[in-house]
Amino acid sequence: MVYFVGAGCGDPQLVTVKAQKILQNADAVLYTGSLVPKEVLSWCKEEAIIQDSQNMKYKEIFEFLKKYKDKIVARVHTGDPSIYSTIAKQIEFLQQENIKYEVIPGITAAFGAAASLGIEYTIPGVSQTIILSRVEGKTPNPENLENILACKNSSLVFYLSILLLKKLKKKALQMGYSPDTPCWVVEKATWNDEAIYKGTISDIEQKVSHIKGVALILFGDFLKQEETQESHLYVKPLQKELKGKDIE
Repeated sequence: MVYFVGAGCGDPQLVTVKAQKILQNADAVLYTGSLVPKEVLSWCKEEAIIQDSQNMKYKEIFEFLKKYKDKIVARVHTGDPSIYSTIAKQIEFLQQENIKYEVIPGITAAFGAAASLGIEYTIPGVSQTIILSRVEGKTPNPENLENILACKNSSLVFYLSILLLKKLKKKALQMGYSPDTPCWVVEKATWNDEAIYKGTISDIEQKVSHIKGVALILFGDFLKQEETQESHLYVKPLQKELKGKDIE
């Protein structure tokens, strides 16, 4: 059995109990480079075969999975395996080879960053939609940036885009966003060396120009965390409060 394990976004204590048990029992472990916390790998058995997939091509990854198919294999991905992990291609291979697999979810960076910031993505009257995307660079994005930014009442989170912040700023201003629109960056969310930078679309670039590695961009008015209308779920309508009472 091959288990696609979500190692979470940084803090090893955020790994699920199920994922930890699989790692403790795995005979072979293939993990994604320096992005997987070493504490996670420390749970593996001493005799476990542990290999870094950072410089591997698909062919080499497939060979590893097939070689140990009769053992417990942990294919460890950062964050959650369903986002920017390439498991679709790996699952296609496993299905062709009739190799059983299971996906163990993990906490993706967007939710780790929200926890660190103490924010909510869905603010009544402001945003009820979250868009997780990336600014197009060398890797094509079928959904162009204009379409994404057109969703002005959404909470926007950009992965893998810190080096393309200038492009995001330029396009957002062209589309009529205020220069004061909040734009925050969380570097290495939930890691011990996590760093948080708060600014606006006009000034955030200069605050994070030194970042070259893993960082998440959060963009939109939802960052103000101010409701523009009250929640119908938690606020009783006035009529209900006054029901049965004498009204002068």
